[in-house]
Formats: sequence, C-alpha cells, structure tokens
Amino acid sequence: MKLADTGFTAEEIKAKAKKYIIETYERFDFIADSAKDVYMYDEKGTPYLDFYAGIAVNSVGNCCERVVNAVCEQAKTLMQSFNYPYTVPQALLAEKICTAIGMDKIFFQNTGTEANEAMIKMARKYGVEKYGASRYNIVTAENSFHGRTFGSMSATGQPDNACQIGFGGMVPGFTYAPYNDLQAFKNACTSNTIAIMIEPVQGEGGVNPATPEFMTGLRKFCDENNMLLLLDEVQTGWCRTGAVMSYMNYGIKPDIVSMAKAMGGGMPIGAICATEEVSKAFTMGSHGTTFGGHPVCCAASYAAVSEMLEKDLAGNAKKMGEYFMKKLSALPHIKEVRGQGLLVGVEFDDKINAVDVKHGCFDRKLLITAIGTNIIRMVPPLIINEGDCDRAFDIIKEAVCEAAEK
Repeated sequence: MKLADTGFTAEEIKAKAKKYIIETYERFDFIADSAKDVYMYDEKGTPYLDFYAGIAVNSVGNCCERVVNAVCEQAKTLMQSFNYPYTVPQALLAEKICTAIGMDKIFFQNTGTEANEAMIKMARKYGVEKYGASRYNIVTAENSFHGRTFGSMSATGQPDNACQIGFGGMVPGFTYAPYNDLQAFKNACTSNTIAIMIEPVQGEGGVNPATPEFMTGLRKFCDENNMLLLLDEVQTGWCRTGAVMSYMNYGIKPDIVSMAKAMGGGMPIGAICATEEVSKAFTMGSHGTTFGGHPVCCAASYAAVSEMLEKDLAGNAKKMGEYFMKKLSALPHIKEVRGQGLLVGVEFDDKINAVDVKHGCFDRKLLITAIGTNIIRMVPPLIINEGDCDRAFDIIKEAVCEAAEK
C-alpha cells in the first residue's frame, strides 16, 4: 500500500502512527513508500541510498523481482498451513539450505530472536538429557547481542543495555567472557557448561570480527570437552561476510547455527540448523511454532537463497567489502575501520559523535545506523557496486566533516 492509494497526507499517516503505535524506535522523518534494488523512496519519490537494507535483511536488493514473484505465486495457492501436513516450499527450502551450508537438519522459525531461542533450548535439552540435570549452562560473549525474548536477552552479554534494564532477573544458566579471548572462555566453562554461543562478527556490539585463532580454538575446545559450539549467524549469515555463512571463513562447522534476516529476501523467516545427533534433542512437543515454515515465507526464502547462491553474492560482498573498507580508511577522525565482507563498521575518535554522522547522512539521503556514540555500521544490499560505495563514501565524509564542526 502506497501513500497515494490511501487518500491521506504524509502528516496524517505520521500522526496516526504517533497516536496508536507503542514507540520504541527513533524514527526517521519520512515515509518509506517504496523500494527497489539499492534505493528506498519516500512519499515524494525521493531516493535514499540504502546502506541499512532493513538491518541486513534485503541482501538480494529491495523488492527483488525473483522474490516478489515467488511471494505472489505462492500466496495464490497456499497462504498458510499448520505444520502437520507437508508443504512443497518448506521441503524444498530445507533441502537447499542444509545442502548449501553442510548441515543435517533444520527447524524453521519466524525471526532471528526466535531462532536463537530455539538454539538455546535445543542445546540445553541436549545437555540435560545426555549428561544430567545440571548440564545446561552456556557461555556467551561480553558485548554480544542475541535478541529480545527472555532466553536470547539473557544470553546477550550487555547488562547495561536498554533491552535488559527493567525486566527483573534474567534467565539463569548464562556466563559471559570477553570476546576474542580464548583463555577467558575456557576459564568461564565448568562441568555444568554444555555450550559456547557467539556471533562470528559482533554486530550490535560494534562490528567486531572473531579472530581465526579464537574461532578454531573454540571449536577444538568444545570437541575436547563434549560441549557444543553454537553460532548466531542471524546477521552474518547468507553471504553477508564474503562466504555463504561466516563460519566458512574460518574452516569450521558449528553444532547448531541460527539464521534469519537475509534468508527471507524481505519476508520474515528464521531457522536453526543442527547436526543429526544434536537435532534429536527436539522431540514431539518439545518445541513448536504456528507460523514457522510459513509457505509464503519459505517460497520467498527459496527464491532469495537461490539468487544469492547463483549470483555469487558472497563473492561480491567480499570484493565490495574490501573496496569500501579501503575507501573508508581515508575518512578523517577515524580510529579503526573493521568488518567482514559487507558488514562494515567505522569507529571514530572523541571529536566525532556517530549519531551526528548518521543524521548527517540521512540529510544527504544515505541510510546508515550508529552504534553508541562512536561507531557507524553499514549493511548494504549485497548487489552494490563500486559506484554505490563511492557515493556512500562521499556522503559519509561530508557528514563527518560537518559533525567535526559541532
């Protein structure tokens, strides 16, 4: 539905939103009226270069034709089904994903936080059933972010984050250790620890990639101590980091991996994939979902995943990520440019407020996000080219120079 089809003005729509919607977001003052490829358009048709991509969702581009067609065709035949009968989109997508990433089994969810919740539940149930009632603790990373439901929120290693404040006690069974500190993770584990859970690249934590030594060390340590390695690839998965899944950059494989965002091509879907052995922890009634594996979302995901694999968007992410980060390193007032593929962060010195840079970019029709007061993050569609990177860089540079004068 576009604004022109409603009979309302832009200000009337904004007023309705302010009156009726519980607000937990800092709104940009425009209506996202349409989008295509690497651009989002407001109600006046003004294009915004979209380096937000729905927060790493629209990796195949906004309103990818292949995904749109899949949604329309599936909606004509089967809009929704409970999970007792088989459905064609779900079965075909399960095969495609498991084959592409080298995992055995998949369980579909609706979102990334639900996927992480399912991953936590599977790991804990596996530990309790195989090793005893006390073997359910999980070690996660400080400064991590795993979601906003109680389990995923409790796994998040940010006790001062707004997502944890004011909700009472967190779910027990989680311990935190410094990211990229292998020895600290080893020290945090006890006889009651069943798993280590991390993001291959911390997104909300500041765009911090795991070192190869850390990732391979965790895999080895888990193998030696009958523990599971859980990887949260909600943001890093599906070609974002220059490989189909980020763990492939490290030459390892997890016991369970969560995914969402890009896998739906713009439609809401998430999942966990697990090894055959670990997947057996989920039995009849131990977990479930009404909408997980939704036929329309699975059809969209099948189209999006096919598009990413066939067009080697992982390769483009690697190439454009290297190009973009090299350009960004020439910005004034930077402390560090870091990332993996097209998950890119820039940390500024104390003279620059990253929120001012974000707003300066918005004023110049570039969409990015800020993490805290000193880091900006870019997660553009994986179809971008050098020209898109050049334009984004020029705008960011102008915004940084403007922010330096405040």
